Amino acid sequence: MTEQPRPRGWSAARGIRLILAAQLAIAAVLVGSDFARVLPGLGFAPGTPRLTQPVQPGDQTRRYDRRHVPAGPATPDTGDMPSRLLFDLRGDTLHLTGAIAEGDADRFAEWLTRHELPDRVQLHSTGGSVSDALAIGKRLRRAKARTQVTADHVCLSACPYLFAAGTERIADTGAYIGVHQHYFGENTALPAFLAVEDIQRGQAEVMGYLDEMGIDLRLMQHALSTPPGDIYILIPDQLEGYRLATEITG
Repeated sequence: MTEQPRPRGWSAARGIRLILAAQLAIAAVLVGSDFARVLPGLGFAPGTPRLTQPVQPGDQTRRYDRRHVPAGPATPDTGDMPSRLLFDLRGDTLHLTGAIAEGDADRFAEWLTRHELPDRVQLHSTGGSVSDALAIGKRLRRAKARTQVTADHVCLSACPYLFAAGTERIADTGAYIGVHQHYFGENTALPAFLAVEDIQRGQAEVMGYLDEMGIDLRLMQHALSTPPGDIYILIPDQLEGYRLATEITG
């Protein structure tokens, strides 16, 4: 009997592994948030290296606070990073710069009513709202835009979902592109089972989005296993291996 072809980018075994990883990550988020409140008071210093320390294969997790990404020998200066996305059209390139705030997808949709989206989109963002990043990304893909992260820019947290939307995705070797667990906000009055349900729904939406964009879902293994207070920096071999980048330059 002829074996039926499997869907692109997916398999039953891979699906089971990712679902299990998601469950473990959810537990880590809920438990870790409690420890995060306690550890500072006990005087424990985090063991994760600072973001300014260069990454090497196997040593790619760094401390991360998107409100302040320190400049260093290996990291671009983000001291003037806007608190929400700026849409800066320069010639044939749209520069999306700043944190991704709630409501930025609606702002971008409104901006598109007054401007034509150019062929190339450059990214420089410390991330933020996942749902807004996915909505903007879908618009970029429908417009068949190319995305780029240059050596003097960062694309962290939710920003790689914007990068994934490009029909061509160009990353300089010095660009900082990184992922971690999604942060969906904190509501201490929300029952734990509802918090888990929200996280599961969000993870499923992200996985569906990445599969639609043609990204290897192995990328999510790094996102799910990296706490929100850290960031996992992807090296060029991973960017190409997970099909997040179609071209590495520089």
